[in-house]
Amino acid sequence: MAIDKDLDSPDRRDFLGKVTTAVGAVGVAGACIPFVSSMNPSKDVKAKSTSIVDLASIPKGKTHTIEWQGKPVFVTHRSDETIADMQDASTEIDPQTDTDRIQKPEWLVVVGLCTHLGCVPNRTQEGWSCPCHGSLYDNSGRVVRGPAPNNLIVPHYEFIDEKTIIVGQKV
Repeated sequence: MAIDKDLDSPDRRDFLGKVTTAVGAVGVAGACIPFVSSMNPSKDVKAKSTSIVDLASIPKGKTHTIEWQGKPVFVTHRSDETIADMQDASTEIDPQTDTDRIQKPEWLVVVGLCTHLGCVPNRTQEGWSCPCHGSLYDNSGRVVRGPAPNNLIVPHYEFIDEKTIIVGQKV
């Protein structure tokens, strides 16, 4: 039996090797796509990544608590007196100006978890007081005294319009 020299040529073997490698790479990529997709956040997790707040329902001087990513977020409609007091105040534990913590003077948005051990502070006339270990935060969410090492965290938030904010991912 005679072997056709074209069937046994080095060029043909190289071509078949390249085609086999390409088909194998496509197969591996096809198998990886579902695996990588399974690592993306689910729809319920994406839904919790943002919270929309209607500011019109919060009267001056009051705080409304919302849930964002399973954490309480305090949205406070500050009075003119509170705004003036906070612009002059400063803290030594975690120095930060009031204007660095807000987008509009009348609205303060902070995560409602004490930066010491994660307790939920109670609202007081002076700001927030942590019932667990006595940390005190002012009306700008800055730590004034106690074991808390940092100010209350300001989450990312944006004003959609004058009376609505979205807390969470960038819009």
